[in-house]
Amino acid sequence: MSLIDWFANRRKSGPLSKEQRQREIADGLWTKCAECSALHYTKDFHRHLHVCPDCGWHDRVNAPERLAQLIDSQSWVATDDHLLANDPLGFTDVRSYRERLIQAREKTGLNDAVLTGLGTLEGHPLALGVMDFRFMGGSMGSVVGERITRLIERATSERRTLVLFCASGGARMQEGMLSLVQMARTSAALQRHREQRQLYISVLTHPTTGGVTASFAMLGDLILAEPKATIGFAGRRVIEQTLRQKLPEGFQTSEFLLKHGFIDCIVERAQMRATIVRLLKLHSTEEKTPARSNPASAYSSRGESV
Repeated sequence: MSLIDWFANRRKSGPLSKEQRQREIADGLWTKCAECSALHYTKDFHRHLHVCPDCGWHDRVNAPERLAQLIDSQSWVATDDHLLANDPLGFTDVRSYRERLIQAREKTGLNDAVLTGLGTLEGHPLALGVMDFRFMGGSMGSVVGERITRLIERATSERRTLVLFCASGGARMQEGMLSLVQMARTSAALQRHREQRQLYISVLTHPTTGGVTASFAMLGDLILAEPKATIGFAGRRVIEQTLRQKLPEGFQTSEFLLKHGFIDCIVERAQMRATIVRLLKLHSTEEKTPARSNPASAYSSRGESV
């Protein structure tokens, strides 16, 4: 329903009371596009997968909604959702880290900033991880790193294709070094996954920044991105002050990264499921070709250490 149709229907039904107007606004009847400021009926906006029909802006999607868009019905089995972050450093700024965790869990209904699990996509077995920016900016703490590492290891052992949807502000500062080491842990697990000739597809959504970009987000065999997504490590101001030069506009967008060879493809959200299915079919066809030598045995035959 367009905005004009909605107002036409309201004129027919008579004016709304002040209480009715306040209730409808409070209930989130309308959604404003963050890019072009167009106003959309929220139900229509959700039917469009949170993509603005006017400018094509891809708004953030929470992890449960992303799962519903991707995974075959009744196939999802969550993994490691019992893992919970604590406060190893006793960190406190304006509020304590424990208070922030409680608030984030109440706000999102999630235990942490990533959902991991096993499922199928048109019958193809997947190990899937989906980050949720609502949970403390999708920051990567020790639990996020542990869940992703375990998911990678399970994908390797069960010979499943690994797909990770990234949306993060980077490492979680409240956990200090415990957060930063997750960059190395996830990267090492991905290297073992690669050594077993298993496919890893990374999907970068808005925004993907910081330590996540510097680790598993950019290590995919295939790296996809949604249109106009912000992708980078540090912010513009930090980079410009470090390099002491002006950076081009849009240098941290998926379009800029595609042009300069950092990602493989930009995929609109409506086409994401079909695109991943096509990639899975290509990969499964490749796996049915004559068996390739084990990379470990190839190293051993040259007398090198594994």
